[in-house]
Amino acid sequence: MATVPRLAPSRAFQGHVLDFLAYLELERGLSRNTLDAYRSDLAQYGAFLEERGIEAPDAEHADIAGFLAQLAAGSPDRPPVAPATLQRKTACLRSFYRHLRREEVLIADPTADLRAPRRTRRLPQVLSRDEMARLLAAPAGDLPAALRDRALLELMYACGLRASEATGLLLQDIDLEEGVLRARGKGSKERLVPIGREAIAATQRWLALGRPRIVTLTEEPHLFVNQRGGGLTRQGLYKIVRRHATAAGLADQMSPHTLRHTFATHLLAGGCDLRALQEMLGHADIATTQIYTHLSADRLKDQYFAAHPRAGA
Repeated sequence: MATVPRLAPSRAFQGHVLDFLAYLELERGLSRNTLDAYRSDLAQYGAFLEERGIEAPDAEHADIAGFLAQLAAGSPDRPPVAPATLQRKTACLRSFYRHLRREEVLIADPTADLRAPRRTRRLPQVLSRDEMARLLAAPAGDLPAALRDRALLELMYACGLRASEATGLLLQDIDLEEGVLRARGKGSKERLVPIGREAIAATQRWLALGRPRIVTLTEEPHLFVNQRGGGLTRQGLYKIVRRHATAAGLADQMSPHTLRHTFATHLLAGGCDLRALQEMLGHADIATTQIYTHLSADRLKDQYFAAHPRAGA
């Protein structure tokens, strides 16, 4: 099977790419990560065209579809491209050719009928209520680290926090009297999330009995700190979650994001409104939140077949 070529794209192609990327950066305001990804995608596509002696404005629908099909199939020295990556490359090429059309470099857009591959979505791992209780009980004792870890796990589960949101929490972001915290999500978007009774109690113990024994002379604004009194990092949070997951016998099914998935699934199973859950999770699109309806349905079926005397074979 032929492999994706690695020849350098032509100078003419490189000029089109630079003009396209400048348009995306200056007029569309795309992020640096997206620009870098598109640059890499177009370099790969340009090498494909160079191998075949085709200039980008002369490429036809079949050429572009062949490039994507080759990526999807893989080769002896290159694994198949993941569906999500293939979808991004398709979007990149469609945007690139629309730009060439606007600039009147070509007359017809060869990607007009190009279809992005369907993206498969894996259901996230979640914990049962018993498993969640075991995890929350793992940080035992009154040492500062144990008080911090219990408050951290309780808050992440109570509020559906991402790892970056948990480590970014400031003292001023949490109001234990009102039972609410301010989370800073993706794109610096802020949202208010209620805090449950157990999480409030664990956080109060951490603030009263744990944190003052670590943060003494320095003014540290973060709610959660490491043993040196500085703000907790995402790597530090990951180690905390993994350590207690191992102690609870859950190491194979745990990451910090599992707490967020579990929060959402348990709320829906308890009757929470989907729009309210979207707001608490900070999802811009409710379609992102709807994946948890599938999770809840699967869990309901599991419980039904485990409990109903006439449900089994």
